[in-house]
Amino acid sequence: MARLSREDRQIALGRLQAGQSQSAIARHFHVSQSTISRLWVRFQATGSVADLPRAGRPRATTAAHDRFIRLCHLRNRFLSASSSVQALPGPHRLSDQTVRNRLHEAGLRARRPHRGAVLTRRHRQNRVQWGNQHLRWTVRNHWRHVWFSDESYFLLQRHDGRRRVYRRVNERYAPNCVDEAPVHGGGGVMVWGAINTAGRSTLVHVQGRITAQRYVEEILRPHALPLLADQDAIFQQDNARPHTARLTTQFLTDHHVQVLPWPSMSPDMIPIEHLWDELDRRVRRREEAPANHRDLLQALQEEWDTIPQQDIRHLIQSMPRRCRAVVAAQGSHTPY
Repeated sequence: MARLSREDRQIALGRLQAGQSQSAIARHFHVSQSTISRLWVRFQATGSVADLPRAGRPRATTAAHDRFIRLCHLRNRFLSASSSVQALPGPHRLSDQTVRNRLHEAGLRARRPHRGAVLTRRHRQNRVQWGNQHLRWTVRNHWRHVWFSDESYFLLQRHDGRRRVYRRVNERYAPNCVDEAPVHGGGGVMVWGAINTAGRSTLVHVQGRITAQRYVEEILRPHALPLLADQDAIFQQDNARPHTARLTTQFLTDHHVQVLPWPSMSPDMIPIEHLWDELDRRVRRREEAPANHRDLLQALQEEWDTIPQQDIRHLIQSMPRRCRAVVAAQGSHTPY
């Protein structure tokens, strides 16, 4: 029978007794229907869903050990298996793999964590407040008027640690098994862009450190203002220091630009962030990888222009869902 944890067996038994079909329960736990059927037959025959006695090596942990391991890792999700072994009370001879096996039985597996911004209590409160204020905004009447803008930095060579090499033992330092990478990714380029349901801006190359003066003179005046000529247009930008400087806010006020208030530490609310990821993937998929900064900038500008407008509309159409998600998460991280 496919392995179900003790908790899952009790849940499945409760659903069976409540009248739920075996096929529905099997789909919920991602097991075969015969697994649920045998579980029900075992309960009717023995009155229990526990494992039957079997030959083989005796179990190295007790029920108390299993419960202690599970609770430790539920309280601290970043706890390592070796730390759990050291923290176990009483005499024992458990290996790290035994702890991992018990966690697997409880449905807990080591996975790559989601990386999110550091959210304080004030950040969460502001995010919930912002989400509630825009819950009733619709794409047709509100979001289609918003121009979402942002800057992004693209590395010439990116190494995220997920690349793998197939090698034999003792071939770790073989020349054909070493992933050579320049220091700091070989540098990169920063670009600025803006998107709307009806179009997009040109991709602007931002050289050097961006200040409020440069932001106004090199980005807002020549590139953003022409996009905001419509009286219904709304401009969105995050709370980076050049965006919130007095010089920038005064410039936008003098030109009667309606700015959408934005909560701090909320990159998951900006649809253009997903467009930056798509742009990066398109550049990485090119047959000829950019060899220098000029090639990288040219590739970014070419791929930016070829992204279908329908993809941009789909991203902006997700804004109502993003607002509902941040309210449901009480200001915490969302799946976006």
